[in-house]
Amino acid sequence: MNCEKIKIFIEKLLRFFYPNTCPLCGRVIREEVCPDCARRVQPIREPLCKTCGKPIRSSQAEYCLDCSRTVHDFDCGRALYVHRGQAAWSIYQFKFHNRRIYGRFYAGQIADRYGALVQKWGVTRILPIPLSRKKRRLRGFNQAQILALELAERLGIPADTGSLVRIRHTKPQRTLDPVLRRQNVRRAFGWKGGSLTGERVLLVDDIYTTGSTLDGAARVLKRAGAEKVYFLTVSIGQGY
Repeated sequence: MNCEKIKIFIEKLLRFFYPNTCPLCGRVIREEVCPDCARRVQPIREPLCKTCGKPIRSSQAEYCLDCSRTVHDFDCGRALYVHRGQAAWSIYQFKFHNRRIYGRFYAGQIADRYGALVQKWGVTRILPIPLSRKKRRLRGFNQAQILALELAERLGIPADTGSLVRIRHTKPQRTLDPVLRRQNVRRAFGWKGGSLTGERVLLVDDIYTTGSTLDGAARVLKRAGAEKVYFLTVSIGQGY
């Protein structure tokens, strides 16, 4: 049996034991995404907040409620989905039920949607939001790192997964109100790399809620010399 036949045999065997499932609903399918989800779960569309990319009701408004009263440390960002329904379910499976393979799907969708924008931003390196050692040990992986590596491969931009570090364990952001979220990530990040002078960096994470985590990381990156800090996430809260 030649190498190509062996490869086909292994792929068939893997599909038998590990059938492809829709990353947005979990049903076993042949396609990448089941037709129902492809129709119902649509990427975010205009009008969007100019800063964080949350969908907003009026095309006359420039910013969402959060960004209209918050000075962010990051410069701009975008997300793929509103964090609700099947998109929220999917990310929960990705993070807490070890569905790491979903990272490949998200990265492909993000690259298709925002690849041209990332090139326009002039991004020079991609950085995942890091987990604390404790959380990384408990979960077994960093979902943001999976996204960053997959996205870097698709966009042809280097991923740096070791220079931005979390130096303090923090409480889960989802359990806190906006004020406590900012306090929770204060001095939570550190930079171990060299100077970022003149660089435009892209932060990658799974969810954007208030932006406190991304602000905390962006603050550290700008102190290291970053000219601009952008972000991309899989999902984001509503901006009404």
